[in-house]
Parts: sequence; C-alpha cells; structure tokens
Amino acid sequence: MSRSPSTEEPRPLTPVELELMQLVWKLGEVSVADVLAALPPERKLAYTSVSTVLRILEQKGVVHSRKEGRGHLYSARLSREAYEAQSVRHLVATVFDGTPSSLVARLVEAVPLSAEEVEQIRKLLGRKGGR
Repeated sequence: MSRSPSTEEPRPLTPVELELMQLVWKLGEVSVADVLAALPPERKLAYTSVSTVLRILEQKGVVHSRKEGRGHLYSARLSREAYEAQSVRHLVATVFDGTPSSLVARLVEAVPLSAEEVEQIRKLLGRKGGR
C-alpha cells in the first residue's frame, strides 16, 4: 500500500530530474519554454522531454503546476534545502548503513578541504554537540 505524497519523502531525483529542478529553484515559476531557454546550448532536450520530466516531478510531489493559457507554469513545492536534507538522510541510510559519522569520515578523506572549510565544519559540529 503506498502512502500519499504528503506523508512520504519524495523518491530521490534522477540526474535529469535534478538538472531541471536546479533550474526551477533558480528561476522560480517556469514554463517548459523557460526551462529549455535556460539549458546550456550544448544540452539538447526536446520540448516533449522537458514537459514529461516536469510532469514526473509533479507526480513525485516536488513541483506543482498551474494552467496558464495553453500550457502550465511549474514551481517548486520542495525547497532546495529540504531536498538536500532528504538526500543526505537517504545517503546515510542507504550507503553508510545509518551511520552519519561514516559519511563525515568519507567527506573529510575524499574531498579537499581548505583551512576555512575545516574550521567551518568544526564550528558546525561544536554547535551540534552543544559545545
């Protein structure tokens, strides 16, 4: 039995869905034509493909649409920050066996961090730990 979109976190976005969501978050309310115009020139997507992906995003509950003339305008129902948080929770649960410290360990080992970024992370962890 499936739960309603309001009680269930949206499924992770595919790379193309995320690419289009980045544009929705950046531009606000968009039409299919707006999305096509905002894509880099080398990114060739058909009008129907963009339309289909936006409808899928609506079915997933991350955008909503309203009728405007013969088309629709789409806007985010899920903020970028909420999606980032959901994605990190999913990553910790599925890749890091529910252990956030493993994610942090891989981040520190795998990603070059400047001294400023290390200090920022220390401050964030200090606030989280109540120190």
